Amino acid sequence: MSLLDQIGGILKQYETPRAPTSDVSTHFDQVASAVPPATLADGIAHVLRSGPPSGFSQTVSELFDRADPSQKAGMLDKLLPAARPTSAAMLSSTAVNASAVTPEQAQQLSPGVVKQLADHAQSADPSVVDRLSEFYAQHPTLVKGIGVAALTLVMSRISQQHAANR
Repeated sequence: MSLLDQIGGILKQYETPRAPTSDVSTHFDQVASAVPPATLADGIAHVLRSGPPSGFSQTVSELFDRADPSQKAGMLDKLLPAARPTSAAMLSSTAVNASAVTPEQAQQLSPGVVKQLADHAQSADPSVVDRLSEFYAQHPTLVKGIGVAALTLVMSRISQQHAANR
């Protein structure tokens, strides 16, 4: 059985509204390692856009809190350009440079500040969702922190794409 056959069987389970949630974390690992990064990014973006606007910033904040320093800096590199000029004002009381963030500087920011930055970034430039989703697709272990329901939605979206390409 090929890898595509294996993930096809997994994804078929997520074509229905009653997708299994008990194995979603394991299934996500298998699918994330098998699909192209763009496919995974699309599934993540779908989830980030599917809830209320505050859901995006809350999710980004929670993922930031779970991220390692390098991942935090990478997330901020995606957020800050979209949140300018607000980001410069919000960061003025910190040692964080709004144009290039080091992992050490990223560690200094609280998830609450990142939530505010994400709110401003999404309002100013909705495509920031796509850029962050591409980043998250490169760090699927981090994505698992979004919770079972959100992972199930990611899997459902990837399943829809897979079905459309059959």
